[in-house]
Amino acid sequence: MLILASAIFAVPFAWLALSSFKPLDQAMAMPPTLFPRAYFAPIGGERVEVTIDGPVRQGGVVADIVAGSDAGKRVFLPADQALARASELTNAHRVGENWIRVIEREPAERGAAPRWDIVPPEAVDSRIRFRWKNYPEALAALGGSEDGGGVSFWRFLGNTLAVCVLGVIGTVLSNAIVAYGFARVKWRGRDAFFSLTLATLMVPFPVMMVPLYGVFRELGWIGTLLPLWVPAFFGSAFNIFLMRQFFLGIPEELSEAARIDGSSEWTIFWRIILPLSKPVLAASAVFHFLYAWNDFMGPYLYLTKKETFTLSLALQAYQAQNGGVQWHYLMAASTVTILPVIVLFFFAQRTFIQGIATTGSKS
Repeated sequence: MLILASAIFAVPFAWLALSSFKPLDQAMAMPPTLFPRAYFAPIGGERVEVTIDGPVRQGGVVADIVAGSDAGKRVFLPADQALARASELTNAHRVGENWIRVIEREPAERGAAPRWDIVPPEAVDSRIRFRWKNYPEALAALGGSEDGGGVSFWRFLGNTLAVCVLGVIGTVLSNAIVAYGFARVKWRGRDAFFSLTLATLMVPFPVMMVPLYGVFRELGWIGTLLPLWVPAFFGSAFNIFLMRQFFLGIPEELSEAARIDGSSEWTIFWRIILPLSKPVLAASAVFHFLYAWNDFMGPYLYLTKKETFTLSLALQAYQAQNGGVQWHYLMAASTVTILPVIVLFFFAQRTFIQGIATTGSKS
């Protein structure tokens, strides 16, 4: 059952990765194709890679026009029309019903119009081919041409890493300090304040969106990365709860022994509690890294200049380029964006799972 469930969850990513290796026509093909393929057919007396444009529903004649204003063009005509214009045509050949129209994928001469022909289905063959060039082309096009004022993929990646790393530092430090205060320090009203902290989990972000925007605007932070990582230094209810439950599972005798030796509360926290809490600290760090890496709403609200965009926002901007979506490029760029968090999880999964599994347990 677990293998089946895992396979179901893996299907969208597998489809994303496979689509990133396809040309645009195959990425949008209906019915969809599983693996990227290269098709070959004869055009102009030579066998070249082609795009399948679709079947021809009726027979006719393919010919080149040699006279009149359309001279030099290739046309497809029903048989009776081709017969009536026989004097204007050359290289004419008959095509059958349900033959396939094929178009040369990449013309031999740059800027030249692609050649086309209509061939019988058996004249077309194919083989699996992964188009690795989609990746450099997609990343190059992600921010537009740099010569034309565009931004490189590496700038978007740097912005995203800055937000993630600074946010992780703030998350680990601020939440650990607050959680320690709720778990190990006795003070009046502690439980009431902890309940109030947990209550903030029920406040949805859209409720705070407008007030937060107003605060950041007054601070002059709109258009910078500051609103995306500075709030992490002020704690979050979920991570405070996660760390508090872990701290409660650490034997109180360790802290008492340290106090007898003259250690301050800060020393106990820094030299005893934190070293024993690596699993939950790693879990909180991974949680925030994944959140910050995938966050779209925050960058969409606060970032106004393309130079400050994160990867999630850059992908959206790329999707709207040129009045259409180059889906194969979008899939390639999305795959590159997803891979770092997958690698992070696999490297940190033991510590991450340990932090979740032992939270709230008593030693």
